Amino acid sequence: MRSSVITVPAFASSQDGVRHFFGTRAHADSLALDVGVPVPATGSGGRGWLLSVKQVHGTDALVVDRPLTEVDRFDGGWDALVTDQPGVTVAVRTADCVPVLVYDRRRRAVAAIHAGWRGAVAGIVPKTIELMMARFQLIEADLRISIGPSAGPCCYEVDEPVLTPLRQELPDWQSVIQHERGATARLDLKKLVRRQVEQFGIAADQVTSVNLCTICHDDLFYSYRREGRVNGTMVSGITLVPRG
Repeated sequence: MRSSVITVPAFASSQDGVRHFFGTRAHADSLALDVGVPVPATGSGGRGWLLSVKQVHGTDALVVDRPLTEVDRFDGGWDALVTDQPGVTVAVRTADCVPVLVYDRRRRAVAAIHAGWRGAVAGIVPKTIELMMARFQLIEADLRISIGPSAGPCCYEVDEPVLTPLRQELPDWQSVIQHERGATARLDLKKLVRRQVEQFGIAADQVTSVNLCTICHDDLFYSYRREGRVNGTMVSGITLVPRG
């Protein structure tokens, strides 16, 4: 039987006042999602909303700092969603790209980030963390970050269109590639994200990873690289549980 979602106990527990999930293809097959439109959702905290938006492989984040309603529409393009609203599940869709979840249990704010190679190289994860910290007065020591399943260095071969901007943006770019052969190499997307958040000032023990490759595990995940087209996407999300 295929798993529906993957959670990380070291990242979040019921005592933290947050729920999270990294979805599998089984979860995606059963999940109704209307991009850019809040979808009613019911959980242990009562009725809430599930929100996912159009993803454009950029570095912009949508901040949801007010209650959602059924008439809200988000027609732009963003690759990260940030909220301090209890009951709002912010979600991203991936099929080889990296889903990254962030939470601060002291000030109570969360984020879901979609980081493909373009967004990761351009720094979408540290940029979103910086935005969260400024918007909600957070500090690095209170943040917890989890990096979800994505294409792994075992399978994710890239060439010059990826390697050139990587070399330009990351001084120690060689630390996140393997098996470099001329104009190709295998890229470790999760390690790239981890290095960026640690360089931002997040301690290593505040970051967890789900070390599964979406290309390898066809029983668990959709993969654009493996399948050659978008047959489906996994959904990963995080929610602040309403108090009281």
